[in-house]
Amino acid sequence: MYRLFVAIDLPPDIAAQLQSLCYGVPGARWVQPEQMHLTLRFIGEVDGGVFRDIKEGLGFIMTGGFAVQVKGLGVFPPRKTPKVLWAGIAPVEEVCALRKKIDNALVGMGLDPEGRKYSPHITLARLHETPLARLSRFLAGNGLFATEVFPVSEFHLYSSQLTSKGAVHTIEASYPLEGA
Repeated sequence: MYRLFVAIDLPPDIAAQLQSLCYGVPGARWVQPEQMHLTLRFIGEVDGGVFRDIKEGLGFIMTGGFAVQVKGLGVFPPRKTPKVLWAGIAPVEEVCALRKKIDNALVGMGLDPEGRKYSPHITLARLHETPLARLSRFLAGNGLFATEVFPVSEFHLYSSQLTSKGAVHTIEASYPLEGA
């Protein structure tokens, strides 16, 4: 079985800027810079035949490259006890359009559509018993965080293997965007 997701990688300098934020929040399990990515679609576990179909089928997605910026911070869920600290993406239109093409392709291959509303973000930390006052101060102090704009020229199909030390992500295929 393969545990799969589709994502955009971050340039190393952008991941380093995000890593510079990763301190000062009790109960935060910070994501390592090499694990930071912008998930477009979580697929989940599939067998080898479906894996091969997905790997091939994503190659037929045609869309142009675009530029984005990491901008702003927030938490999920927004109105309950926060479990995830994230950095946002701006503008979201191109990312959402690419995500929709990927989702449509996967549904066309027989996979179920994603059940959740898509909100483009980069997970910075998973939170456990984090004091709300400390989290609020962190968000207020870093609320204007923004990186420079960077080009998105490809997306990747990843496999994810869960280990006792966390997930190990492996690029299974890369898909260039037109004109990038």
